[in-house]
Amino acid sequence: MDVFPGANVWFALGLTVFAGLATGIGSLLAFFTDQTNRRFLAVSLGFSAGVMIYVSMVEIFFKGRESLVGAWGEHGGQWGAAAAFFGGILLIGVIDKLIPSFENPHEMHGVEELDTSVGDHPRRRRKPTEATRMLRTGIFTAIAITVHNFPEGLATFVVALRDPRLGVTIAIAIALHNIPEGIAVSIPIYYATGSRRRALLYSFLSGLAEPLGAIVGFALLMPFLSEAVFGLLFSGVAGIMVFISLDQLL
Repeated sequence: MDVFPGANVWFALGLTVFAGLATGIGSLLAFFTDQTNRRFLAVSLGFSAGVMIYVSMVEIFFKGRESLVGAWGEHGGQWGAAAAFFGGILLIGVIDKLIPSFENPHEMHGVEELDTSVGDHPRRRRKPTEATRMLRTGIFTAIAITVHNFPEGLATFVVALRDPRLGVTIAIAIALHNIPEGIAVSIPIYYATGSRRRALLYSFLSGLAEPLGAIVGFALLMPFLSEAVFGLLFSGVAGIMVFISLDQLL
């Protein structure tokens, strides 16, 4: 059985790259604006949450349940879809819980934290111990975003592979919520080092975890792909998206 009829792997991978590299847009905003446009961030994150909740509950979950019902029957398919949905919530919830709150990429940071108005080099205004702490914060934030982006990348890739239209919607929503994550990475690293290049590099690298998660996840699952595995993946993806929307974006 062709689990992904008419699928375009390169198109799906391109969408995950687009979503992941939106972290770089956030770091660019941090360097080329004097103030965080919190109204824009609020509207874009709220819009992203609405899109992700809608497509998760109205389309993705029901596609997964339909596949599981076809593979396991009505009773088994219904229970399997529900278990995978809450399993996705549990997975991303555990990941989020294990990351310290200050280093959590979903804690809001603003461009104002750069405090570049004095005109002096930001690194010279910081004691070495504080610079070290800020650098550590930036690196840990980049690692945290990398961990978060793995399941997000797999989710975007799997959805786009099966339904390109839905994949585009999910990719745009995730890209919007990746913008403030880029700010969260670039601010402390630039604060500690004074290097825009280094801050941009860490931001872009953390975003590349999105397509990497898609490739690694799909490579591991490809030998086992079936209609039932697809149904479990889609139901789990719906849970991941709902958690991200309710717990983090809103």
